[in-house]
Amino acid sequence: MMAAFILVCSVVLLLQFFVSYCRSLIAASAKQMLSPEVQDVTGISRAASGDDFARVIQLLRLCPDRPEDRNSIQAIGAYFRLLNFLRSTLARMVPSMHAWTESERGHCAYFAAVALERRIAFSRGMLAQQMEN
Repeated sequence: MMAAFILVCSVVLLLQFFVSYCRSLIAASAKQMLSPEVQDVTGISRAASGDDFARVIQLLRLCPDRPEDRNSIQAIGAYFRLLNFLRSTLARMVPSMHAWTESERGHCAYFAAVALERRIAFSRGMLAQQMEN
């Protein structure tokens, strides 16, 4: 019984840390403005919808990978799936939680758009470097 209690506490604390980590990543990206090019490609100007996330992730996969942001994108993807789970279960019963999950899903999509902008800039830098050589 004690082992089960320790396991549950560990999982809850790990989940709390994970959510805090993801929200800090999202908060850092929320301060960045998207370029007009990325706004046109993604259809996101300032406010994003959670429905945009899958499309932006597909665009991200088309760009060359940046090793620095691979883990953060995977973490936000897992956070987005957690939000979808909460939206389909608990948020149906609690209206305020539904609004919060929708807002957080939109923030995840905006994070993905910022990551797309970074990858585009990275690709341009690589292309310019290859042109010089």
